[in-house]
Amino acid sequence: MKLHEMRELLAARGIQLTRSLGQSFLHDGNQLRRIAALAELRPGDRVLEIGPGLGPLTDHLLAGGADVLAIEKDARLAEVLRERLTASCAASPDATTASRLQLIQDDALAWLRREARDWRGWKMASNLPYSVASPLLIELADPEHGPDLMVATLQLEVVQRLVAAPGSKDYGISSVLVQLGYEPAGSFKIPRTCFFPEPDVDSGCLCLRRRTTVALTPPQHRVFGRVVKRAFSERRKKALKLLRFDWPTDVLAEAWPALNLPEDIRAERITREQFIQLARRLASLHELC
Repeated sequence: MKLHEMRELLAARGIQLTRSLGQSFLHDGNQLRRIAALAELRPGDRVLEIGPGLGPLTDHLLAGGADVLAIEKDARLAEVLRERLTASCAASPDATTASRLQLIQDDALAWLRREARDWRGWKMASNLPYSVASPLLIELADPEHGPDLMVATLQLEVVQRLVAAPGSKDYGISSVLVQLGYEPAGSFKIPRTCFFPEPDVDSGCLCLRRRTTVALTPPQHRVFGRVVKRAFSERRKKALKLLRFDWPTDVLAEAWPALNLPEDIRAERITREQFIQLARRLASLHELC
Protein backbone atom coordinates (compact mmCIF):
# COMPACT_ATOMS: atom_id res chain seq x y z
CA MET A 1 0.00 0.00 0.00
CA LYS A 2 1.53 3.26 -1.17
CA LEU A 3 1.40 6.58 0.69
CA HIS A 4 -1.04 8.19 -1.76
CA GLU A 5 -3.36 5.19 -1.37
CA MET A 6 -3.34 5.59 2.40
CA ARG A 7 -4.11 9.29 2.15
CA GLU A 8 -6.95 8.72 -0.31
CA LEU A 9 -8.49 5.90 1.70
CA LEU A 10 -8.42 7.84 4.96
CA ALA A 11 -9.77 10.98 3.30
CA ALA A 12 -12.60 9.07 1.60
CA ARG A 13 -13.70 7.66 4.97
CA GLY A 14 -13.15 10.92 6.85
CA ILE A 15 -10.82 9.17 9.30
CA GLN A 16 -8.59 11.33 11.46
CA LEU A 17 -5.73 9.32 12.94
CA THR A 18 -5.22 9.42 16.72
CA ARG A 19 -1.65 9.99 17.89
CA SER A 20 -2.49 8.80 21.43
CA LEU A 21 -3.11 5.34 19.93
CA GLY A 22 0.22 5.43 18.13
CA GLN A 23 -1.46 5.50 14.72
CA SER A 24 1.49 6.10 12.44
CA PHE A 25 1.50 3.70 9.48
CA LEU A 26 4.56 2.28 7.75
CA HIS A 27 4.11 2.72 3.99
CA ASP A 28 7.60 2.15 2.58
CA GLY A 29 7.58 -1.08 0.55
CA ASN A 30 11.28 -1.78 1.04
CA GLN A 31 10.98 -1.59 4.83
CA LEU A 32 7.86 -3.77 4.83
CA ARG A 33 9.70 -6.41 2.79
CA ARG A 34 12.63 -6.29 5.25
CA ILE A 35 10.22 -6.91 8.14
CA ALA A 36 8.60 -9.85 6.33
CA ALA A 37 12.05 -11.26 5.56
CA LEU A 38 13.08 -11.00 9.22
CA ALA A 39 9.96 -13.02 10.12
CA GLU A 40 11.27 -15.89 7.93
CA LEU A 41 7.81 -16.52 6.50
CA ARG A 42 6.88 -19.89 5.09
CA PRO A 43 3.55 -21.06 3.64
CA GLY A 44 1.29 -22.20 6.46
CA ASP A 45 2.99 -20.14 9.18
CA ARG A 46 0.60 -18.88 11.86
CA VAL A 47 1.30 -15.20 12.48
CA LEU A 48 -0.12 -12.84 15.10
CA GLU A 49 -0.27 -9.22 13.94
CA ILE A 50 -1.10 -6.50 16.46
CA GLY A 51 -2.28 -3.11 15.21
CA PRO A 52 -2.53 -3.82 11.47
CA GLY A 53 -4.11 -0.43 10.75
CA LEU A 54 -4.88 -0.27 7.04
CA GLY A 55 -2.99 -3.50 6.43
CA PRO A 56 0.29 -2.68 4.63
CA LEU A 57 2.17 -5.36 6.59
CA THR A 58 -0.83 -7.71 6.50
CA ASP A 59 -0.55 -7.71 2.69
CA HIS A 60 3.04 -8.95 2.90
CA LEU A 61 2.26 -11.58 5.54
CA LEU A 62 -0.57 -13.02 3.45
CA ALA A 63 1.55 -12.86 0.30
CA GLY A 64 4.16 -14.93 2.14
CA GLY A 65 1.58 -17.67 2.64
CA ALA A 66 0.93 -17.04 6.35
CA ASP A 67 -2.33 -17.56 8.20
CA VAL A 68 -2.80 -14.23 10.00
CA LEU A 69 -4.62 -13.43 13.24
CA ALA A 70 -4.81 -9.61 13.32
CA ILE A 71 -6.03 -7.57 16.30
CA GLU A 72 -7.02 -3.94 15.63
CA LYS A 73 -8.31 -1.64 18.38
CA ASP A 74 -9.79 1.07 16.13
CA ALA A 75 -13.17 -0.11 14.83
CA ARG A 76 -12.97 2.30 11.87
CA LEU A 77 -9.68 0.84 10.68
CA ALA A 78 -10.81 -2.74 11.29
CA GLU A 79 -13.80 -2.13 9.03
CA VAL A 80 -11.68 -0.56 6.29
CA LEU A 81 -9.08 -3.35 6.47
CA ARG A 82 -11.73 -6.06 6.28
CA GLU A 83 -13.39 -4.42 3.24
CA ARG A 84 -10.09 -3.69 1.50
CA LEU A 85 -8.73 -7.21 1.83
CA THR A 86 -12.07 -8.75 0.87
CA ALA A 87 -12.11 -6.66 -2.32
CA SER A 88 -8.46 -7.46 -3.01
CA CYS A 89 -9.03 -11.19 -2.54
CA ALA A 90 -12.07 -11.13 -4.83
CA ALA A 91 -9.84 -9.77 -7.59
CA SER A 92 -7.05 -12.25 -6.89
CA PRO A 93 -6.64 -15.68 -8.48
CA ASP A 94 -5.76 -17.00 -5.00
CA ALA A 95 -9.25 -17.46 -3.57
CA THR A 96 -7.86 -18.89 -0.33
CA THR A 97 -6.24 -15.63 0.77
CA ALA A 98 -9.42 -14.29 2.41
CA SER A 99 -9.78 -17.43 4.51
CA ARG A 100 -6.22 -17.02 5.83
CA LEU A 101 -7.05 -13.79 7.69
CA GLN A 102 -8.89 -13.66 11.00
CA LEU A 103 -9.48 -10.06 12.09
CA ILE A 104 -10.45 -9.23 15.68
CA GLN A 105 -11.55 -5.74 16.70
CA ASP A 106 -10.33 -5.36 20.28
CA ASP A 107 -7.71 -3.87 22.56
CA ALA A 108 -4.77 -6.23 21.94
CA LEU A 109 -3.25 -6.01 25.42
CA ALA A 110 -6.61 -6.63 27.10
CA TRP A 111 -7.37 -9.45 24.66
CA LEU A 112 -4.03 -11.17 25.29
CA ARG A 113 -4.56 -11.03 29.06
CA ARG A 114 -8.14 -12.21 28.77
CA GLU A 115 -7.62 -14.94 26.17
CA ALA A 116 -4.59 -16.69 27.64
CA ARG A 117 -3.27 -19.22 25.14
CA ASP A 118 -0.22 -21.18 24.10
CA TRP A 119 1.57 -19.33 21.25
CA ARG A 120 4.18 -22.00 20.63
CA GLY A 121 4.32 -22.74 16.92
CA TRP A 122 3.27 -19.14 16.14
CA LYS A 123 5.18 -16.07 15.05
CA MET A 124 4.38 -12.45 15.85
CA ALA A 125 5.04 -9.77 13.22
CA SER A 126 3.69 -6.30 13.92
CA ASN A 127 4.18 -2.59 13.61
CA LEU A 128 3.26 -2.21 17.27
CA PRO A 129 1.36 0.81 18.62
CA TYR A 130 4.18 2.68 20.32
CA SER A 131 2.08 3.68 23.34
CA VAL A 132 1.75 0.05 24.48
CA ALA A 133 4.64 -1.68 22.70
CA SER A 134 6.67 -2.59 25.81
CA PRO A 135 3.80 -4.11 27.84
CA LEU A 136 2.62 -6.01 24.75
CA LEU A 137 6.04 -7.57 24.22
CA ILE A 138 6.46 -8.39 27.90
CA GLU A 139 3.01 -10.02 27.90
CA LEU A 140 3.91 -12.16 24.88
CA ALA A 141 7.49 -12.99 25.88
CA ASP A 142 6.58 -16.00 27.99
CA PRO A 143 9.65 -18.30 28.03
CA GLU A 144 7.51 -21.42 27.75
CA HIS A 145 4.34 -20.43 25.88
CA GLY A 146 5.37 -17.39 23.81
CA PRO A 147 5.66 -17.25 20.00
CA ASP A 148 8.68 -18.97 18.46
CA LEU A 149 9.71 -15.69 16.81
CA MET A 150 8.68 -12.07 17.35
CA VAL A 151 9.37 -9.28 14.85
CA ALA A 152 8.26 -5.85 15.94
CA THR A 153 8.56 -2.25 14.78
CA LEU A 154 9.11 -0.08 17.85
CA GLN A 155 10.49 3.23 18.98
CA LEU A 156 14.25 3.02 18.51
CA GLU A 157 14.82 3.70 22.21
CA VAL A 158 12.64 0.69 23.09
CA VAL A 159 14.66 -1.49 20.69
CA GLN A 160 17.83 -0.30 22.44
CA ARG A 161 16.38 -1.17 25.85
CA LEU A 162 15.30 -4.64 24.78
CA VAL A 163 18.75 -5.59 23.45
CA ALA A 164 20.71 -3.79 26.20
CA ALA A 165 23.45 -5.58 28.12
CA PRO A 166 24.16 -5.30 31.87
CA GLY A 167 26.04 -2.15 32.77
CA SER A 168 24.60 -0.04 29.96
CA LYS A 169 22.32 2.93 30.52
CA ASP A 170 19.50 1.23 28.57
CA TYR A 171 19.53 -1.99 30.60
CA GLY A 172 16.36 -2.16 32.70
CA ILE A 173 13.18 -4.04 33.59
CA SER A 174 12.05 -4.69 30.01
CA SER A 175 15.57 -5.83 29.02
CA VAL A 176 15.65 -8.52 31.70
CA LEU A 177 12.01 -9.63 31.49
CA VAL A 178 12.12 -10.11 27.72
CA GLN A 179 15.64 -11.55 27.56
CA LEU A 180 14.72 -14.21 30.12
CA GLY A 181 13.03 -16.23 27.39
CA TYR A 182 14.12 -14.49 24.18
CA GLU A 183 17.38 -13.53 22.54
CA PRO A 184 17.82 -10.70 20.01
CA ALA A 185 18.21 -12.07 16.47
CA GLY A 186 18.63 -8.94 14.35
CA SER A 187 17.43 -5.37 14.05
CA PHE A 188 17.52 -2.35 11.76
CA LYS A 189 16.61 1.33 11.92
CA ILE A 190 13.64 2.71 9.96
CA PRO A 191 13.66 6.40 8.92
CA ARG A 192 10.79 8.60 10.10
CA THR A 193 9.93 9.46 6.51
CA CYS A 194 8.75 5.87 5.97
CA PHE A 195 5.69 6.49 8.17
CA PHE A 196 2.43 8.39 7.77
CA PRO A 197 1.92 10.59 9.60
CA GLU A 198 5.63 11.04 10.28
CA PRO A 199 6.31 10.30 13.98
CA ASP A 200 8.31 12.52 16.33
CA VAL A 201 10.62 9.64 17.30
CA ASP A 202 13.06 7.34 15.54
CA SER A 203 11.95 3.77 14.89
CA GLY A 204 13.52 0.38 14.50
CA CYS A 205 12.57 -3.21 13.76
CA LEU A 206 13.70 -5.93 16.17
CA CYS A 207 13.62 -9.70 15.87
CA LEU A 208 13.44 -11.82 19.06
CA ARG A 209 13.80 -15.60 19.02
CA ARG A 210 12.52 -17.75 21.88
CA ARG A 211 15.31 -19.56 23.72
CA THR A 212 15.37 -23.33 23.35
CA THR A 213 15.79 -23.89 27.10
CA VAL A 214 13.28 -22.71 29.69
CA ALA A 215 15.33 -21.47 32.63
CA LEU A 216 12.61 -21.27 35.30
CA THR A 217 9.49 -23.11 36.41
CA PRO A 218 6.24 -21.07 36.50
CA PRO A 219 6.55 -20.38 40.27
CA GLN A 220 10.19 -19.35 39.83
CA HIS A 221 9.20 -17.17 36.88
CA ARG A 222 6.73 -15.28 39.06
CA VAL A 223 9.43 -14.70 41.68
CA PHE A 224 11.83 -13.62 38.92
CA GLY A 225 9.40 -10.89 37.85
CA ARG A 226 9.01 -9.64 41.43
CA VAL A 227 12.78 -9.60 41.97
CA VAL A 228 13.52 -7.71 38.75
CA LYS A 229 10.81 -5.10 39.28
CA ARG A 230 11.84 -4.49 42.90
CA ALA A 231 15.56 -4.32 42.06
CA PHE A 232 14.97 -1.71 39.35
CA SER A 233 12.33 0.23 41.33
CA GLU A 234 14.95 2.82 42.35
CA ARG A 235 17.94 2.64 40.04
CA ARG A 236 20.26 4.68 42.24
CA LYS A 237 19.78 2.42 45.25
CA LYS A 238 21.61 -0.83 45.95
CA ALA A 239 19.66 -3.88 44.85
CA LEU A 240 20.30 -5.69 48.15
CA LYS A 241 18.71 -2.86 50.13
CA LEU A 242 15.64 -2.79 47.87
CA LEU A 243 15.09 -6.55 47.93
CA ARG A 244 15.01 -6.52 51.74
CA PHE A 245 11.53 -5.02 51.46
CA ASP A 246 10.28 -8.39 50.20
CA TRP A 247 12.70 -11.09 51.40
CA PRO A 248 14.49 -11.93 54.66
CA THR A 249 17.84 -10.25 55.20
CA ASP A 250 19.58 -13.49 56.19
CA VAL A 251 18.46 -15.27 53.00
CA LEU A 252 19.71 -12.41 50.83
CA ALA A 253 22.95 -12.20 52.83
CA GLU A 254 23.59 -15.87 52.00
CA ALA A 255 22.63 -15.52 48.33
CA TRP A 256 24.77 -12.48 47.55
CA PRO A 257 28.25 -14.04 47.95
CA ALA A 258 27.04 -17.34 46.48
CA LEU A 259 26.14 -15.48 43.28
CA ASN A 260 29.32 -13.33 43.31
CA LEU A 261 27.26 -10.18 43.84
CA PRO A 262 29.02 -7.24 45.55
CA GLU A 263 27.02 -5.75 48.42
CA ASP A 264 26.90 -2.35 46.69
CA ILE A 265 25.77 -3.62 43.28
CA ARG A 266 22.84 -1.93 41.58
CA ALA A 267 20.28 -3.65 39.38
CA GLU A 268 21.74 -2.43 36.09
CA ARG A 269 24.90 -4.50 36.71
CA ILE A 270 23.15 -7.75 37.63
CA THR A 271 23.18 -10.20 34.74
CA ARG A 272 20.27 -12.23 33.44
CA GLU A 273 21.86 -15.41 34.79
CA GLN A 274 22.36 -13.88 38.25
CA PHE A 275 18.71 -12.79 38.35
CA ILE A 276 17.73 -16.35 37.35
CA GLN A 277 19.84 -17.92 40.12
CA LEU A 278 18.49 -15.44 42.66
CA ALA A 279 14.89 -16.20 41.65
CA ARG A 280 15.52 -19.94 42.06
CA ARG A 281 16.87 -19.42 45.58
CA LEU A 282 14.02 -17.17 46.67
CA ALA A 283 11.38 -19.41 45.09
CA SER A 284 12.77 -22.41 47.00
CA LEU A 285 12.36 -20.39 50.19
CA HIS A 286 8.62 -20.07 49.45
CA GLU A 287 8.41 -23.84 48.84
CA LEU A 288 9.91 -24.52 52.27
CA CYS A 289 7.52 -22.21 54.08
